[in-house]
Amino acid sequence: MSSRCIDTINEELQKALNKFVFVKLRGGTELRGRLRSYDSHMNLLLEDAEEVSGKDSIKRGVVFVRGDTVLFISPVE
Repeated sequence: MSSRCIDTINEELQKALNKFVFVKLRGGTELRGRLRSYDSHMNLLLEDAEEVSGKDSIKRGVVFVRGDTVLFISPVE
């Protein structure tokens, strides 16, 4: 990955800090929560997290997500 691409990803994650994001993981798990922190491996710390399945959700609280399981992260409007 180019340095410019990594910089762009870092900028977008920085903007998303302390805001709600939607995260899709390998295996089909989908999470929604407040992005508290992240690192260079895209490990994420989510607060007030919920596991989302269709119209249902299960409250999970604080969740650590390994970066190698993340498919994508999207801001929640």
